[in-house]
Amino acid sequence: MEAGEMRAGIAAEVISDPTVMSGDPVVKGTRILAETILGYLRAGVSPQAIFEDYPSLPVDGIDAVARWAEKTYGAD
Repeated sequence: MEAGEMRAGIAAEVISDPTVMSGDPVVKGTRILAETILGYLRAGVSPQAIFEDYPSLPVDGIDAVARWAEKTYGAD
């Protein structure tokens, strides 16, 4: 699978698993912290730049983090 390619029919999501990154929320199937991506978004970094820094991030991973942040923190 190419970097950033969506897995067929599997939407990205943010999960907390005590066996992955000490249970901190990550994009499922990666060790990419949701807070890291959220920090990029809050700083105004473009999706293209985020994918360049995190090529293993699923193509819908940014959207998954945005949904997680809305649910976790509410609207900014």
